[in-house]
Amino acid sequence: MTTVLTPRQKKIIKASNISLLGNASLAVIKIIAGYLSGSLAVVADGIDSLSDVFTSFITLFTAKIITRPPNRRHPYGYDKADTVASKLVAFVIFFAGAQLAISTVHNLMEETVREIPSPYAIIVILVSIVGKQLLAGYLRKTGNQIDSPMLRANARNMQNDVIISVSVLTGLVMTHMLKMPVLDTITALAVSVWIMFIAIRMIITTSRELMDGVEDQTIYSTIIQAAGSVEKARNPHRIRARKMAHYYMIALDVEVDGNLSLFEAHTVGHQVEDMIRKAIPSTYDVVVHMEPFGVQHPAEAFGISEKNLHTDESRPLNSADK
Repeated sequence: MTTVLTPRQKKIIKASNISLLGNASLAVIKIIAGYLSGSLAVVADGIDSLSDVFTSFITLFTAKIITRPPNRRHPYGYDKADTVASKLVAFVIFFAGAQLAISTVHNLMEETVREIPSPYAIIVILVSIVGKQLLAGYLRKTGNQIDSPMLRANARNMQNDVIISVSVLTGLVMTHMLKMPVLDTITALAVSVWIMFIAIRMIITTSRELMDGVEDQTIYSTIIQAAGSVEKARNPHRIRARKMAHYYMIALDVEVDGNLSLFEAHTVGHQVEDMIRKAIPSTYDVVVHMEPFGVQHPAEAFGISEKNLHTDESRPLNSADK
């Protein structure tokens, strides 16, 4: 059976293909130019672009995975592969940076006569800066349009590559001005450290989503306001929200009049769900648990309510109820 792609999935695949072709072209140009011009920094920049080719393959492969429909093994579907791919991209970037650092340190320790790189290396880096900036802008715009953490991670990686290329360009210019070839190698080392720093930051960000955390914590006040707008619903509490790619999974408890019939309570629950979906369009599912007014609860170990909405995020949730 042929899988019908959604517009979002088509955009991810298209963006991944463009990223793959763009990075492959820049990587080949910079590595060849770096060796011919004698610039280790340009070679390092080319290797970084080569790692981007690999990450583009990852995003392209992942784009095909998330097209799969839900099944018994994955009843929520495969959209969270987007986040898993983001973490894998971050690890690839980190190890590429680590390899560059090892190579440049080894080069600095060698007692060899270094030559000033050819001026052609500067032209190649200028082309790289323009190309990477265009790719970063395209991926960022597409990632924001369809709320794809994978494309946004790739866009951040491209933007970091622009900073890296600017650093390499600065190192080349200073090398020619000061006639100090060692500056080219030092620039390559600085580039590798920056790459590792960015990768670690990406790993931390993606880990939050995989641990069912949310970056935008204002979503809880939005849920409370939406649920509170339903006339017969009271005290929305034990609210839990987590991301699944660009969707939110939301669960909450709501109190209603205990004398309502099951059908009436069910209707109130649907009204709460409808209001939340209206307030948060990127909602995948809402689970509403109905309770009668005034039920006494033990201190809740998890979930957000108005009592702990504005407490320090490092405090246990049940500490606000004691």
